[in-house]
Amino acid sequence: MDNSFEIPISRRDIMKMTGMTAAGVIAAETTGEPRIVSAAANNRENGTIKYAGREIPVLYSVDVCVAGGGPSGTAAAVMAARNGARTVLIERSVALGGLAVLGCVYPFMDTLAPDSDTPYVAEVKERLRQHGIEPFDGVTQQTWHNPEILALVYDEMCAEVGVEILYQTVLVDTVLAGHTITACIVQTIAGLAAIRARIFIDGTGDAFLARAAGAPYEQGYEKTGNNQPLSFRFEMGGIDVERLYRHVAVELQEDWCRSKPPYFEIAEAMHRKQRYKLEELMARGVESGEITQEEAEYMQAYTIIGKNGVMSMNCPEIPVKFSATDPVSYSKAVMYGRKMMHHIAGCLIRRLPGFEKAFISREAAMLGARESWRIRGRYYLTESDYHNQSRFPDAVCRTAWFIDAHGEKVSEKLPAGGFYEIPYGSLVTEKIENLIVAGRCISASFILQASMRIQPTCMSIGEAAGIAAAWGLSHKIAANEIKWYAIPVGKRSYVSKMR
Repeated sequence: MDNSFEIPISRRDIMKMTGMTAAGVIAAETTGEPRIVSAAANNRENGTIKYAGREIPVLYSVDVCVAGGGPSGTAAAVMAARNGARTVLIERSVALGGLAVLGCVYPFMDTLAPDSDTPYVAEVKERLRQHGIEPFDGVTQQTWHNPEILALVYDEMCAEVGVEILYQTVLVDTVLAGHTITACIVQTIAGLAAIRARIFIDGTGDAFLARAAGAPYEQGYEKTGNNQPLSFRFEMGGIDVERLYRHVAVELQEDWCRSKPPYFEIAEAMHRKQRYKLEELMARGVESGEITQEEAEYMQAYTIIGKNGVMSMNCPEIPVKFSATDPVSYSKAVMYGRKMMHHIAGCLIRRLPGFEKAFISREAAMLGARESWRIRGRYYLTESDYHNQSRFPDAVCRTAWFIDAHGEKVSEKLPAGGFYEIPYGSLVTEKIENLIVAGRCISASFILQASMRIQPTCMSIGEAAGIAAAWGLSHKIAANEIKWYAIPVGKRSYVSKMR
């Protein structure tokens, strides 16, 4: 793992880079040491900004501002700070990790691509081990994490490199000067505030920062306008996992999951090529009126390492009539999904051996949005890039996860050893000079996005975004003009072995 990428930037050089400017950006010295500054001190140092007819405080003036502390945003913040850029990370909740922590999306799916773990991804897995969470079961290719431990790992990684985290802070708007974002507006526990930065990284998952800055975007499936279905995941405790395993793996002889407790999963998905032994159980629930056909269509659950007797429920899948991009529809989906959740849990308690004493122990703190908004960047990834296994000179990572567009299309997997690459050009737009987008909302079609949206790939994209941001600052290059391949090989997160 190469952690040697450091960018020595003098205060004088930073002042030249920032222009010290009409925007009044004041960059901090990059001492390499974490810096703890109170909000009051920051306000005095950074002054105020006029927004919507009001004077609001500027909480930070930094090199890099990352919006969204999910898998990609956290990776971007850590790597930007690790490489010399003073960095602020905005997170709307009280934990980093996004869907992996707040959305109960567990475990990480594997990219299915050879040698796809970039250094940051490998480091996260190793840190889980150091906290007593072995991420590999020895059979499947999944990364079994623990949400509470993962949140702690991310806090530790940010603290070590001096990332300033603003929890319970919601991105509201951006302030622009021409084609450059000069500040973003946030809602904090104390009210509206601003953050100035030289480069902004959008890790919101919904491309909110990019959209607020006027970057071109699209949403939903080009043919129907529908988003992928939302989910409302939850955890159930009090499960006798050994009894569940004996029933499913031994009595029913379901061989879909070949790993054994404490690594174990169950699943059923009606009307697909794969036939599951638990489909009959769910069908009986429909016949009795315990659950609806919608609720029976999809059910999946995983044990959680370090949480004995607890499983993460990858369901319900909320009907596609609810939209991930319409605030009224999204809110109705929460209520609809919660009802589905309780119906499914009740059915399992009554019918599935091992669940007799089970109960809902946790609801996700956010709906699982597989897809919402996506930017239109310098390069637009499409389904042909998947099937052609495209390679790019500015590739930041690789993946081979199949096209998994719920409700629309599920493709065959690529041949063993096959993969396609994701170019830096899909992370930046022509219009906004100091914006980098990371995670599931990069520039890609609806169908291609259904392949690249898995968490390890999003982490690698975020890793590259952070490296690029720091590199661009040190070399006085606009974010959307950075040539990824010009960054020295040892300092990049990924270099194609096929070239």
